[in-house]
Amino acid sequence: MAVYIYSITGKQHPLHIDDLSGVGEPPAALRTVTAGPLCAVVSDAPEDLRPKRRDIIAHQEVQQHLRADGTVLPMRFGLMAADDETVRLALEQNAEDYTDRLQALEGCVEYNLKASQEEDALLRQILGDSHVARELNDEIRRGTAGPDASVRLGELVAQEVQARQEALATGVREALRPFTRQIECSHPTGSDFLSVSFLVAEDQEEGFLTTELSVAHQLGDDFDFRLNGPLPPYSFV
Repeated sequence: MAVYIYSITGKQHPLHIDDLSGVGEPPAALRTVTAGPLCAVVSDAPEDLRPKRRDIIAHQEVQQHLRADGTVLPMRFGLMAADDETVRLALEQNAEDYTDRLQALEGCVEYNLKASQEEDALLRQILGDSHVARELNDEIRRGTAGPDASVRLGELVAQEVQARQEALATGVREALRPFTRQIECSHPTGSDFLSVSFLVAEDQEEGFLTTELSVAHQLGDDFDFRLNGPLPPYSFV
């Protein structure tokens, strides 16, 4: 039967899993697969696994409970193997890499930060700071602009938006970098200009959180900062 994989831990992890349940309906019982210094927390995999809310929550709760007792390598939702022996073989073949990652993640958590700026406020800034953009906008509003004015203004604004948002994203990352061990950036979506994950040692959490709040406060109400964490370090496995 196929096996669903939740996490990889060191053999010394207490692995308090008796009261936890896994994915599937009814929820699958958890067990461990051991190879040398490593353990994988697994369960039987349901035949029709989909990213349903109940299963995603079950997956996350297993990770959170394991993380509370020690260092884990949290697997992404939906990772499966053919059987326990396949999992055991993977632990043996990748033992050095997994052990190195467990050591690197020891005592750390992940925080994910997304940020956006109110579009009208950003446009007002650009028009206030750029003489060329302001004149083009005024000509368009008066009806005295040339036929290509709207295109020129659009291109100018787009360039300014990209430059300003890249600078903002860099500034936020660099302000938080002293409190992190590692940073992983992902491509922002929607109106966000920032989507980044930070690996933070537990003894640096207070400084990290205080600085994040300070940065958000300094940028002001036109900005929306959304910090998620502490999380198992999914982005750094």
